[in-house]
Amino acid sequence: MIRVIHPIAGAIALLTISTFWLSTALSELFASQAVITAVKTAIPWGFLLLVPALAAAGGTGLTLARGRRAGLVGAKVKRMPLIAGNGILVLVPAALFLAHKASAAEFDGVFYAVQAVELAAGAVNITLLVLNTRDGLRMKGRFRRPGEAKVTATSPL
Repeated sequence: MIRVIHPIAGAIALLTISTFWLSTALSELFASQAVITAVKTAIPWGFLLLVPALAAAGGTGLTLARGRRAGLVGAKVKRMPLIAGNGILVLVPAALFLAHKASAAEFDGVFYAVQAVELAAGAVNITLLVLNTRDGLRMKGRFRRPGEAKVTATSPL
């Protein structure tokens, strides 16, 4: 069951963060302040989906790793504290602050400075989650590097 929950939870987390990021970027570029306000005030509600998905992905990932810290598993395990720290220390406070500022229609320099930090930190987390997804697919043999031979049970390797 853990082998089923882990990729689903990871995909939900990645899609949720990507949706937050794209909604923010597109609303800032092309929408009215009313739409920006709607996006910024909706994002904290998305934490109700995101936080359990990240917890499930992280918890099941550690269980699947079984204490291993080398290779692709080690790379994935090393990224998780960065993803969690970035989320807890930057993204959640920024989202709450921006929701508050947007609901008060305070689109000032501070709003846009925090918005820029949030977009940068979100891009970092998306990148790290994509790298974890890639490495997970490589571990399952579903995604190989260019030129990498597929190793099967019948091959001499």
